[in-house]
Amino acid sequence: MTDIFDLAGRRVVLGLSGGIACYKSCELVRLLVKAGAEARVVMTAGAARFITPDTLQALSGHPVATEIWDAREPNGMPHINLTRGADAVLVAPASADFIARLAQGRSEDLLSLTCLARPWGSGNQRVPLLLAPAMNREMWSHPATRRNLAQVAADGALVLAVDSGDQACGEVGDGRMIEAAAIVEDLIAALSPKPLAGRSVLITAGPTFEAIDPVRGITNLSSGKMGFALARAAREAGANVTLVAGPVHVPTPRGVRRVDVQSAAQMYDVVLPAASANEIFIATAAVADWRPAQLSEHKIKKGGKKVAPTFELAENADILAAVAALPVPPYCVGFAAESEKLLEHARDKLRRKKLPLIVGNLGPATFGRDDNALLLVDETSATPLPADGSSLDKLSLARVLVAEIARRLAAHTRARSAT
Repeated sequence: MTDIFDLAGRRVVLGLSGGIACYKSCELVRLLVKAGAEARVVMTAGAARFITPDTLQALSGHPVATEIWDAREPNGMPHINLTRGADAVLVAPASADFIARLAQGRSEDLLSLTCLARPWGSGNQRVPLLLAPAMNREMWSHPATRRNLAQVAADGALVLAVDSGDQACGEVGDGRMIEAAAIVEDLIAALSPKPLAGRSVLITAGPTFEAIDPVRGITNLSSGKMGFALARAAREAGANVTLVAGPVHVPTPRGVRRVDVQSAAQMYDVVLPAASANEIFIATAAVADWRPAQLSEHKIKKGGKKVAPTFELAENADILAAVAALPVPPYCVGFAAESEKLLEHARDKLRRKKLPLIVGNLGPATFGRDDNALLLVDETSATPLPADGSSLDKLSLARVLVAEIARRLAAHTRARSAT
């Protein structure tokens, strides 16, 4: 598996306004640097009451800016220099007071002045502004704060969600700053290309579990990691993503709607009504082909003779084939996890189910792993991903695959419009 540098070559201006959540910004700087970003930190006087500039300078590897009048800047204009050439300005934590200042266009400190002076129009020079709010639950819900949040969003800022839970004041509720890893994930998504902007994508992931009795069942070794990586990559590409997941313990990607199911029948019942409302369907799940025809009401006991029980199997509905057969189907992408003859079996599946694209892989070699190698199979070609036939971490591979699906969907849409 290769290291993932999601923000390699990116320059991020990280602003800290006053609040106890400043302690989380240490981890945030560490994760930004680990992801390959150059992090330039700007602090308000209030932030410096909670954490020292020296700490953030040590973590970022760069001097921390705190004053409008900074003699270290040759032209005396840190508020200009900080954002020219930057990829994003991220304020975390963004206090209620700081958000109010932005809403009013005030600029009496270096951080608010930097936000105001950043290139904010359209085009390649635009520097997006992301705000990670952090405040007491009453401040978060106050009408004035709601107005200010609406105003900064209308002015082009991306306001990240907040967490709910215990607060430093001893109260419990909404307003906590989200964790550093979540902020980095949102930042990566904000900076990613958007070939699927406005598109709706439905993805299945993981195994299914077909119960034999109340404690046993038929399942497989699929971890769901590839499907979850595709859900994250599709969201980064601008799509509205619904993820239907079998029984796996994998964190839900940020911004993705997740529906948990157990059996193939449950997955079918969720997917079929939703499929026609989506433009893309990616069937990553390793769905069981068979289930016990009868569910034992109680645990099947060994008995004195220890004779192995027998039970009849019934075939599960083919979810992918059913979606592909809809009167107006979404663009369907199937997955073929095989143990041999990958190209032969993948193309057979493509033709039987009348699909535009099958993604094949050798299941036993990749189940549970963090890396993978894929084979894209359509009616006329077979293309390995990565191109050199090596393996790649599943998230990076998912991003390449989503970009390829977006390209093929655009071509498919153009061809359909021309007929």
